[in-house]
Amino acid sequence: MFAFLLNRLAHAVLVLLVVSILAFTLGTTVGDPVASILGLDATPADRAALRARLRLDEPVVVRYFLYLGDLLSGRLGNSYGAQRPIIDLLAERIPATVELALAALLLSVAIGVPLGVFAAAHPERRLVRFLMTSSVIGVSVPTFILGIILIFTFSLTLGWLPSFGRGEVVKFEFWSTGYLTRSGLKSLIMPAICLAIGQIALVARLARAEMMGVLRTDYIRFARARGLSDRAVHFSHALRNTLIPIITVSGIQLGYLVAFAVVVEQVFQWPGMGTLFLQALAQTDVPLISAFLIAAALFFVSINLVVDLLYAIADPRLRIRTLTHGAGG
Repeated sequence: MFAFLLNRLAHAVLVLLVVSILAFTLGTTVGDPVASILGLDATPADRAALRARLRLDEPVVVRYFLYLGDLLSGRLGNSYGAQRPIIDLLAERIPATVELALAALLLSVAIGVPLGVFAAAHPERRLVRFLMTSSVIGVSVPTFILGIILIFTFSLTLGWLPSFGRGEVVKFEFWSTGYLTRSGLKSLIMPAICLAIGQIALVARLARAEMMGVLRTDYIRFARARGLSDRAVHFSHALRNTLIPIITVSGIQLGYLVAFAVVVEQVFQWPGMGTLFLQALAQTDVPLISAFLIAAALFFVSINLVVDLLYAIADPRLRIRTLTHGAGG
């Protein structure tokens, strides 16, 4: 298990190293930091002084290692637009994005798994065919269009839910949550549904495919021969062997939900990392853009590492395959 953990940590470090190179390259090619801070009317002397203070006159290799050292020490620099430490900006926005992604993930599992089980148990029903067709539509519809439809229906027409913002939040030290207030929960409903629709379709189709494979196995036939009810066969026996790949994919999808919630946050003006990233793009705030990429990669890699470990604990064969492959390579 320790060797498996070291293998996965090595992969995670490699991914973060590649992302750091890409983020640094982006910072050196997109826009001029000096122009972003001083504006276009600054004198050449002011430009040269700021460039020296930011150490932009150093060779590229030296600047990269300085940048890497700042990342390892947790110093992400200051935002050009907000003129504040980037670590503070991220700390303010991360709770909103994480809570939105968690809500979307819970919705996708709570709705997608029962739908997939039902579809596998009754493959010939018209309702199942309709649901599977709808799942394709759910994956295909752009998120921003779905968000606009939700806002028009539940905010402008019915007036049930707020159309933007996070609502009232409760703060605990460095974390803020809207889960504990009525307005926070109401504000979460539409963004979470909008972000979860595609994931619900994915989980439902995955659960259906896995369930149909399990239902053909011998031990399920034996369970039916013992006279067990369909409910007991589906949920007590078959579902247990279906959940491992579903949990694995759902855990990986959490990383995607955090990293790619940009569109949903923009549509609903959700004060998360995605909105901060778009503001940084509009202002050519290169340090903030680079920090967002690093934070998203770190979160994604961490989620993947946890999922791999849980999967390896549940299925020891995975550790053996991984170590055998690593030794052979």
